Amino acid sequence: MPSPPEHTCSAYASFLLALARASLAYGVAHGHPPVITRDVPDPSLLAPRATFVTLERHGHLRGCIGRIEAVQPLVDDVNEHATAAAIHDPRFGPVQPHEVPEIVLSISILTPPEPMAVRDEQDLLQQLTPGTDGLILREGRRAATFLPSVWEELTDPAAFVQHLKMKAGWPANYWSPGIRVQRYRCEYLSEKPQA
Repeated sequence: MPSPPEHTCSAYASFLLALARASLAYGVAHGHPPVITRDVPDPSLLAPRATFVTLERHGHLRGCIGRIEAVQPLVDDVNEHATAAAIHDPRFGPVQPHEVPEIVLSISILTPPEPMAVRDEQDLLQQLTPGTDGLILREGRRAATFLPSVWEELTDPAAFVQHLKMKAGWPANYWSPGIRVQRYRCEYLSEKPQA
């Protein structure tokens, strides 16, 4: 599987984090994303990419919205998801204006998902790379994904997969030959100070 490109110390990263921050503030104030410019410091910012934008407040999740498939330019995806994470995540009420300065943003930029050939759940567990792989499980109308950052909380592969199955609406011990499995990796940009 190809690794995501490394841009984390460049104008690319600074631009995307500033864009997400501006889109968050605008979206909270106006209820929709701002109109953004195509004047970008790196042409790769205009390439189609799939992203998730995650919001934390005081160390706790405050919103996370994204998509798995690339359908629009990277800048548009980040712009849309920064606002959506603030006001449309169904798990939380909308971010309020007084919360905006307390929000810490991160952006996950996904590589295209690749199918995994697995015989059963044990085979899947043996193929996973903890800390690196994002995972998608699908069967019928049910699907769920965990970003690679979820490994920070669920470090054991069996727990990672069990919780992902529950997120999709299956029991923790569910397995079926019809489950389709894909994995991806992320380039991770964050406002958090580096440890």
